[in-house]
Amino acid sequence: MVFTTHIFLFYFLPLVLLIYYSLPFKWQNSFLTFASYVFYGWWEPWFVLLMVFSTVLDYFCGKIISAPGARQSQRRAGLLIAILGDLGLLAFFKYFTFTAENLNRLLPLFGAHSLPLLQIVLPIGISFYTFETMSYTIDVYRGVVRPARSFSDFACFVSLFPHLVAGPIVRYNVIAEQLTNRDHTWEKFSSGVALFILGFSKKILLANPMGNVADAVFGAKSPLALDAWFGVLAFAFQIYFDFSGYSDMAIGLSRFFGFEIPKNFASPYLAGSITDFWRRWHISLSTWLRDYLYLPLGGNKKGPRRTYMNLAIVMLLGGLWHGANWTFVIWGAYHGILLALERWRGKETLYARLPHWGRVGITFLLVLFSWVLFRCPNLSQALSYLGAMFGVSSARASSALLAAEIYTPHYLTIMGVCAVLSFQSREVYDYVRALSWPRVVVLVPVFILSIMAMFTQAFNPFLYFQF
Repeated sequence: MVFTTHIFLFYFLPLVLLIYYSLPFKWQNSFLTFASYVFYGWWEPWFVLLMVFSTVLDYFCGKIISAPGARQSQRRAGLLIAILGDLGLLAFFKYFTFTAENLNRLLPLFGAHSLPLLQIVLPIGISFYTFETMSYTIDVYRGVVRPARSFSDFACFVSLFPHLVAGPIVRYNVIAEQLTNRDHTWEKFSSGVALFILGFSKKILLANPMGNVADAVFGAKSPLALDAWFGVLAFAFQIYFDFSGYSDMAIGLSRFFGFEIPKNFASPYLAGSITDFWRRWHISLSTWLRDYLYLPLGGNKKGPRRTYMNLAIVMLLGGLWHGANWTFVIWGAYHGILLALERWRGKETLYARLPHWGRVGITFLLVLFSWVLFRCPNLSQALSYLGAMFGVSSARASSALLAAEIYTPHYLTIMGVCAVLSFQSREVYDYVRALSWPRVVVLVPVFILSIMAMFTQAFNPFLYFQF
């Protein structure tokens, strides 16, 4: 189920809220788990079985790890079983076909038979809830959190539908206490409504139109240089407003049910370096990679060379987390190299000497190049597109048709709005902290306009559903 559909807005959400608030607190978590299973199983009911497997695995491994009198060998065994189970699940559904295809290119060189290629459907959101359950078991092993009070509470944490399929990646320690004791206040609920409306509007009014422009340009055979730059700029705005819009809706919906989860974006296109960009973009993923991968590898405490290697490994795996494709691997390597260069040169980096606006501009330009890799389905198309951005490819007769499609007053206006909103320091998460009547008056027509636009648009799920 998708937040931006009439089924969710007018049927699922009102019914869930009605039942939730009519139940005593002791039944609310169980009902939320049931509702979340319905939400998740709307596409494919068997997807729920995978999530239940991951939930059961990590819950009982957490019990083994935290059992009174458990030997260290038992605790390590429980941790190892959980990690292997979680990563095994993720590896099979997300990376088996990619691995088999690449091995099949090598095996004939050694006289070996090719591996069979299976048509595996990627369960939506598996990367998100796998990271959440895995972090729980690791934190229990580290003694950072106490094990879940009950299986019902843990199942609610894993399946909570607002952040289930596209994040933010919520750690158990963030909502552990809220599972047993949380407030349902009018202030929290109203700020949640405002966040949901603004996130919904980001997706419908900004991300989707920019997605139409990006699809047209990236789908063209040989776009002109100006068109190629316009297309990647449109994709930069699409992915930002699409993903940050989902995060805003997730946080807002969580507040409907009394939960508070951290924000996931902090004006990333205002970053003055790639290091700063990763402090602002998809914060829940970057902090997860830092705490569960970068620091265990040694972080920056084992010398400069090891630090650079750790950064490269983390970003390579971060790229691979986004998808089983060489474009994502190189996208991760690209960011890893830039992070290592910034760490190596420190304040002496080229753009560090520029004024603030210059640092922001250079960083945004570097991010734009990376979005080409992120958007293109293969390396060949990515190289061709980068060449088009610098005028390497020759123009075609269809270029004039592409220009007529993308440079319309409608798209140019939305592009301008996206640029203004992207390069300002306040996220909507901060905007709704202090709701006033003038702001509420603005939200109502914006929401109505968004709903009207929703009915005119084709089905368009969030970009991060594929991850």
